[in-house]
Amino acid sequence: MKFGLFGVNMHPCTTPEAIARAAHAAEAAGFDSLWGGEHIVLADPQAPPSPMPPRTQFVDLCAAMAYAAAHTRALRLATGIIILPLRNPVVLAKQLASVDVVSNGRLMFGVGIGNLRFEFDAVGMPFDRKGLRAEEALGVIKALWTMERPRYAGRFFRLDGVRAEPRPLQRPHPPIIFGGKTTHAFSRTARLGDGWFGYGLGLEAAAQCIEGIRRACAEHGREFERIEISVTPRDRPDRELVRRYAELGVSRIVVAPRVRGIDEFVRAIEEAADELVR
Repeated sequence: MKFGLFGVNMHPCTTPEAIARAAHAAEAAGFDSLWGGEHIVLADPQAPPSPMPPRTQFVDLCAAMAYAAAHTRALRLATGIIILPLRNPVVLAKQLASVDVVSNGRLMFGVGIGNLRFEFDAVGMPFDRKGLRAEEALGVIKALWTMERPRYAGRFFRLDGVRAEPRPLQRPHPPIIFGGKTTHAFSRTARLGDGWFGYGLGLEAAAQCIEGIRRACAEHGREFERIEISVTPRDRPDRELVRRYAELGVSRIVVAPRVRGIDEFVRAIEEAADELVR
């Protein structure tokens, strides 16, 4: 079992000092990866389905990962997740490739589709057909990362006669990890992904999602074992709970400490390391 740490770009990790302390502590404790999530905007005032108060801080994932890379040597850096339909794929391909380069090939590209209409409205992106647009956006990104002469022709995006350097150090590209708990998300994982990430899942919910991914892999002729499953448990994990997730097919537990400040965050990292990692 691998162990990751979630929250490197959220409270309390929203200052240079806090991000560096958390990254140092996670690497010293034996975690394999740092994870961060995103919302570009939140509803003000908060109203359903907005998940958090409007003053919740999210440091941009690319900025946070690049900064954490400067303070670590081996930790993988995972976007868990970037809401892909909110982004211009050409610009995002440049940003992510740059993170992979400055981290010496440690990026993990986690992708989500998003479900908050106000967030799409705020950035001027259409809310309809966002899943299809995300798949095309991923096609554009892969073309820029892997093709000698990048070319893509889809319903929503077209690309030809351009080049974007630097390309990622990882070949053919950084691992692509999907989020989502729908049949469409499981299908994308089986067809296009190297992994899947589920946040805040109990054992039963994790089992249902993993079974959905297994079915999608069978439908699309993909070996389930080639999909790396990462989960943040709903409850604080102990060794017995980790064992039960492993039996389901989970290969990474991403710990998400619930703390008020960076001192508590670092203590939670060390406690999790003593209980789970070491």
